[in-house]
Formats: sequence, C-alpha cells, structure tokens
Amino acid sequence: MKQESEKSSGNVFADLGFPNSEQELVKAKLTVEIYRLLKDQGLTQSEAAKLLGTTQAQVSTLMRCRPVSVSVGRLMEFLTILGQDVELTVKPAGKQSAGKRGRMSVTVEDKRLHL
Repeated sequence: MKQESEKSSGNVFADLGFPNSEQELVKAKLTVEIYRLLKDQGLTQSEAAKLLGTTQAQVSTLMRCRPVSVSVGRLMEFLTILGQDVELTVKPAGKQSAGKRGRMSVTVEDKRLHL
C-alpha cells in the first residue's frame, strides 16, 4: 500500500489551516523556551506562578505548551523575568511580500551551545 504524504510549509499551524498561523507559531516557540527555562530551574508550578506574577493554572497551561489565552507580549515579559533578553526587530517586508502583510518569526539563541 502506498502511503501519501505532504511536504510541510515549516509551520504546522498553517499546514492545519489555523487562522493567524504565524502568531500561533511565535507563541509556541516562546512557550517552549519558557517551559525549558522553568524546567531547568526546577520550580514548582506554584513557585513559577509567583515568580512570573500569574496563576498556577496559567503556568500549568504553559507547561503543557498550550498558551491559548496568553499574548505574545505577556510571553515575552515572562522570558525577561526568567533572565532572558528579548529583542524585536521591525523592518520592511521582503520584495516577495510587496503589497502583502509582513510576517512574524522568532529565533531562539541557545547560549548552552556556545562554549
């Protein structure tokens, strides 16, 4: 039996037809980094909630990588509380986007890889 497959666009949210797929991917990447940082610190969800100034329920949602009700701005704020620098760059969209909307992306620099 032949198995069919489809090449990914690189954004699972776009592939699944989610509205605002770029924003969802940005939120997912930020959430994964928050998850990693909280795990590395060995904090309980209650301790993390107190540190981040949020509820244990919201931390639980983040730890399950489901940032549904959290804004990108709030996720960036959490990262700064966790000792991370967050930089935003706003620039004109590329020539391929002429007349269209710009796009959002996140790059996470892993200092652990730099010796």
